[in-house]
Amino acid sequence: MAKILIVEDDLTFSQLLQGFLQKHGHAINTAQNIKDSLKLIAQNTFDLLLLDYRLPDGVGLDVLTKARENGLVIPAIIMTSFNDVRTAVKSIQLGAFDYITKPVNPEELLMIMSSALGDKKTETSAKPDDQPEFIKGNSSHSDKLHEHIDVVAPTDMAVLIQGESGTGKEYVARMIHRQSKRSAKPFVAIDCGALSKDLAASELFGHIKGAFTGAIADKKGLFEWADGGTLFMDEVGNLGYDVQVKLLRTLQEKVIQPLGSNKQIAVNVRIITATNDDLVNSVSEGNFRQDLYHRINEFKIQLSPLRARGSDMGIFIKHFIHLANKELDRKVKDLAPDAKEILYKYDWPGNLRELKNVIKRMVLLSYDDIAGADTLPDEMLFSVSNNIPQNRESDLKAQNEVNEKQLIQKTLIQVKYNKSKAAKLLNIDRKTLYSKIERYGLDS
Repeated sequence: MAKILIVEDDLTFSQLLQGFLQKHGHAINTAQNIKDSLKLIAQNTFDLLLLDYRLPDGVGLDVLTKARENGLVIPAIIMTSFNDVRTAVKSIQLGAFDYITKPVNPEELLMIMSSALGDKKTETSAKPDDQPEFIKGNSSHSDKLHEHIDVVAPTDMAVLIQGESGTGKEYVARMIHRQSKRSAKPFVAIDCGALSKDLAASELFGHIKGAFTGAIADKKGLFEWADGGTLFMDEVGNLGYDVQVKLLRTLQEKVIQPLGSNKQIAVNVRIITATNDDLVNSVSEGNFRQDLYHRINEFKIQLSPLRARGSDMGIFIKHFIHLANKELDRKVKDLAPDAKEILYKYDWPGNLRELKNVIKRMVLLSYDDIAGADTLPDEMLFSVSNNIPQNRESDLKAQNEVNEKQLIQKTLIQVKYNKSKAAKLLNIDRKTLYSKIERYGLDS
């Protein structure tokens, strides 16, 4: 276990990063600016600093410089946007251990941390015995899924996992990796939907110094990081045509060529891809290469939506209550019958991910050992009581409104309904915030 200080002014990102690293056994402190971070450094001993480059009162390198001036030698990793890469590399020259670009890839961060921490080794993936991430149901859908996992895992076949958002595609990919002959090697996951067109090839295959503007240092691609193990590519349908061509060549020839380099590097990587789209339609529309589709689809696993797995609901509820109790230090034993009835009637557009979040909310709001229907989200109660069918992901506007309302509500609670602070955190003006508060009925 390492003691780590995260200095990041984006509260949402900081909290996500804190939760992720705590699950990997690390003790985490956070600060939002240089002033507070220096106070924490003076009062504590840290093994590693994770520093956002741009901070409200300076740059992340200032934290490292001040620590060095006080005789402290702490390895630091700079977290930066693509536009700040040149400055980040200068930071390395001035003492930072390494840098990582946003959006941060969790597995890449763990590997860089492992090097920075030395003997305080960082896990590249959670151990199978730590906490089961995926629970087996007892429905025919679940039996078929696990039968497919058991059959394909020991092979090196490329697997395409297809299913709606929230059905557990990455969990299935991790299970395949853990049951494979590659389980002792890295499992590296990347969300292709988060990759910009300009950065996708660099992230996957790496680049050398001078390959493009801002590339002033060599960078390993994810294929190199995953060498010997498994590379999981979520939302693979979002890759641009040029990257699809490079990916196909890599899978066929088992070599990569970093951007700007004439050198080919042999890689031994198993590929698992996932999508919530129908790639067959993408192929027919000319948005996805047919030859690449057949290459990544040596074995397809289709995940059923939660609404089709009614007999598994009780098992999932029990599992998520257990996880929420552990995380929130609660002792909820079960849900009240009326609450369960609503959960069974609900259509679950967000599938298992949504169920997990709803159960976590119920456990958080419950002070007895039985969580009642009063702890359920208002929009769920409304949709079930009025028998409103869920439009799932086809109604993007409705889904975005639900997400927006939840984010505004969470932010208002966080700042104790200080609307000026809330508007600043949400990066909108106060007039817009007031309008949305009135629209969603969120006023205190």
